[in-house]
Amino acid sequence: MKRFKFALRPVAIVRAHRSMKAQQALSLAAAAVAHSEAQLAAAHARSAELEQMIAAGRRGPFRPDLQVSFLQTYGRERVAEAAAGKALDAARVEMAQRRVAVIEAERQVKVVSQLETKARAAHRADTFRAEQTEIDERAASAAYHRTPPSP
Repeated sequence: MKRFKFALRPVAIVRAHRSMKAQQALSLAAAAVAHSEAQLAAAHARSAELEQMIAAGRRGPFRPDLQVSFLQTYGRERVAEAAAGKALDAARVEMAQRRVAVIEAERQVKVVSQLETKARAAHRADTFRAEQTEIDERAASAAYHRTPPSP
């Protein structure tokens, strides 16, 4: 019985490698999203803290120098918060693209896997037929040699 050899084995290896790389890229994108979410939360917390400081400063005597300073800092923090929000959106878009790439890579791996399964099944069927033919030939030969010659 001849051994099974899958002609597309190198293709399967390359596709599996691409799938693994796509999964790694997806995990890096997920980490980037988590990092961006943390940065946005931190920027939001700083903005909220400054809002409280500005509100507390308005309860006491009016000090224009402090109010101007707080408002300028608050403006910078709001700009930083908006930038963090944009970075988060970009990271989420990147993660969505990576997810699509992983799905496509897995689909390509599955296609080659299905081809290999079909090839293995065909090889088994061919091997079974060859073995069955050999068994039939041996049985016919044994039957021929066992029968006594007719007089």
